[in-house]
Amino acid sequence: MNLKITNCNNFFKIKGILNRRSIHLFQEEFRNIFDRVSTLTISIEELEDIDSYGVNAIAKLHNESITKEKNLSIIGYGQKGLYRHFKSAKAN
Repeated sequence: MNLKITNCNNFFKIKGILNRRSIHLFQEEFRNIFDRVSTLTISIEELEDIDSYGVNAIAKLHNESITKEKNLSIIGYGQKGLYRHFKSAKAN
């Protein structure tokens, strides 16, 4: 399945596969998002698969939220690789 991103207000659902082939869609959707919103929620409940490129893209979005002092919530039982990344990251 390809990557599909839907949204309503500041709530985004990611469905499908977030990998090297689809990363450009994710990056385009969230480019400069924190210049437009102060709170962002992303559901990864329907994310079927994610590779290291996808994990890095979400981590980059997370870092941007911290730098710009914005709120980012990632919800849903998604991929274990994503959770491992954030669990192993040191808190500032």
